[in-house]
Amino acid sequence: MGVKICLTIAGSDCSGGAGIQADLKTFAAHGCYGASVITSVVAENTSKVISVYNVPADEVRKQIDAVFEDMRVDAVKLGMIPNVDVIEAVAERLKFYRPPFVVCDPVFEATSGGALSAEGATKAYEEHIFPVANLITPNIPEAEAFTGMNIESVSDMCAAAKWLCSMGAKAVLLKGGHLKSSEAEDVLFDGKETVLIKQKMINSQNTHGTGCTLSSAIAAGMAKGFTLKEAAISAKDYITKAIENSYVVGKGHSPVNHFYAYWDKL
Repeated sequence: MGVKICLTIAGSDCSGGAGIQADLKTFAAHGCYGASVITSVVAENTSKVISVYNVPADEVRKQIDAVFEDMRVDAVKLGMIPNVDVIEAVAERLKFYRPPFVVCDPVFEATSGGALSAEGATKAYEEHIFPVANLITPNIPEAEAFTGMNIESVSDMCAAAKWLCSMGAKAVLLKGGHLKSSEAEDVLFDGKETVLIKQKMINSQNTHGTGCTLSSAIAAGMAKGFTLKEAAISAKDYITKAIENSYVVGKGHSPVNHFYAYWDKL
């Protein structure tokens, strides 16, 4: 079958730490070939979002067609899908091509604090993306936006993950990084079983692109034949080490080190 191919459909981060750029680095670090569809061009850095220029929905469709007409796509990662028109376009093309695995990381806000999705996006995700995604990977604020819950504990996370599945998600990995804890604990719920995935909490400001990187690592694991549980645990280990071995780039939240396993420690 040759190299495994992963496609990211997401926004572009010109500073290189998140979005398309983080996804492609993650795919490469996992031995997968990465293709990309750009939904938005974001002028951002480690400190702030300056501007957002969204790609028209029809151009997003054409990019998706260009990839699927030429390549066998083993897994898809969805990141920033900025408005309802693009959400509907992405969902329609994924329904048509039916890739083996789709993970959606619903990106509503940048690590540095800028809004990245238009009003109405949460409802559109529920109506159009949940049905085509095999897994969604919200953080706590995003899960709160979907469910209306106030999530303050791991128990709340478990309840929210189940609620999201009742809303149409096939499986949920709810990320617990926003909880104040000595452990970084995520909740994986596949519609039947709840699994708690724990790693040590790394005290670091170098967290730019963590959500993008985690979901892309899951996509790469699934492309390589892992089970969902295996892919989630492996991705959690990868992002923890990428944060632990990160370095300072810029004046704000620096990115993680996607290639920690290949570079000498900086």
